[in-house]
Amino acid sequence: MSRIAVMGSGAWGTAIALSLAGRGGHDVTLWSHSPDVSETIVERGENTVFLPGLAVPKSIRATSNVEEALRDAEIVVSVMPSHHVRASYEQFTPFLRSGQILVSATKGIEDATLLRMSEVIADVLGKYGLSLPVGVLSGPSFAQEVAAGFPTAITIASQDADLTARIQREFGSRSLRLYTNDDVVGVELGGALKNVIAIAAGIVSGLGLGHNSAAALITRGIAETTRLAVACGGCSETLAGLSGIGDLVLTCTGSLSRNRTVGIELGKGRRLAEILAGLHGKVAEGVRTTSAALGLARRHNIEMPIVEQVAAILHEDKPPVEAMRDLMARPGRDE
Repeated sequence: MSRIAVMGSGAWGTAIALSLAGRGGHDVTLWSHSPDVSETIVERGENTVFLPGLAVPKSIRATSNVEEALRDAEIVVSVMPSHHVRASYEQFTPFLRSGQILVSATKGIEDATLLRMSEVIADVLGKYGLSLPVGVLSGPSFAQEVAAGFPTAITIASQDADLTARIQREFGSRSLRLYTNDDVVGVELGGALKNVIAIAAGIVSGLGLGHNSAAALITRGIAETTRLAVACGGCSETLAGLSGIGDLVLTCTGSLSRNRTVGIELGKGRRLAEILAGLHGKVAEGVRTTSAALGLARRHNIEMPIVEQVAAILHEDKPPVEAMRDLMARPGRDE
């Protein structure tokens, strides 16, 4: 059993901490960027902001002090929004040390650099002359269901077989099953790009276009995701697994999906700014990932028509009905 620091107290970070603590034996610390959130967890035994209704046991130490969280940690799990990863690791790195294992549980692509999250982490560590093994945790996993102990299967990816074996062994429980994978590129891009497709699936639902449209969009969405992942060095088989089609189906169809919710409201005609304000600080990663995905697609000369239309709706105020009409009017092609 290990000393584990979960860095990020949003819904997913809190769920991971609860899963680890529920397994028994682990020494778990939950770090929050916000002192108010960590203090609320300590005082009320609940993350009332991001995961209300589920008790956080006293065995999980909540803190907003980075040094305290990382001091004795053997495994560091980072679970902050993608646009905070670089700044967070700039803050973490002075307190990291040789021998620690890093696990990235953030799904996204950095806007300015088009780097995946594990690449952002390695880039920051490199500036400090530090090199630590990094694994990637991804797959179909709504935080509320993981925290409640519903059966869930996810993937831990790294080219370090010892790392994946250890995380599989120590994170797995009666309700959480981990599969190992050495395709970090495929796992990360599958987790990031599914959020964009989920916005499109939500738009289809918001427009009331029926199940045929949703099925077609999800299927062609996995085709777009696979093309880009393979062009970036990933394996097509990975996108047929948990971190690919598994996560895509969940996020495109599940009522707990924030990205799908954003799409539904866009399909109903609401403005993006109004929709995001209604999330009350929670993040729909697909909104930011859309532009980065298009940047990667252009870099590798990959066609991603669904992502292009989502970008036009999000950032150019293109009417969703017009976007769907343009997708259907594209020239015929082989599947």
